Amino acid sequence: MEQRPPFPPYTLETALQKVRAAEDGWNSRDPERVSLAYTVDTVWRNRAEFPRGRDQVQAFLTAKWQRELDYRLIKELWAFHEHRIAVRFAYEWRDVHGQWHRSYGNENWEFAPSGLMAHRHASINDLPIAESARLFRWDLGRRPDEHPGLSELGL
Repeated sequence: MEQRPPFPPYTLETALQKVRAAEDGWNSRDPERVSLAYTVDTVWRNRAEFPRGRDQVQAFLTAKWQRELDYRLIKELWAFHEHRIAVRFAYEWRDVHGQWHRSYGNENWEFAPSGLMAHRHASINDLPIAESARLFRWDLGRRPDEHPGLSELGL
């Protein structure tokens, strides 16, 4: 059976670990790697899209990162209880025309006993920004540990 520690029920420490692991995975922009954090039959709501299962999640993420170029994400723990975690997040990306955006959102996660995410519900809003307004300027990939989080950035 696939497992992904830490496992529920979550403590503050393990919930923070889960959030950072999710942020790191998404910043890899690797649809296959990211999909492995979810149950085979995972259920998502992302904006108005409803991917079901890892195959649809991979297809969704592939299309997402073809549209959202130079993607950089920060997640922050909002709340947790037993097998559920809520996060808020922001990410910056540019479109094919060079317009930068900052997308803000909230996610509700529900985990299986295996530590894999079974449900992901995301609400997201996009804001066009000038390139000079960008705050997420690390090299593509994992956010450096010393880079400020959302609260420190005033987001």
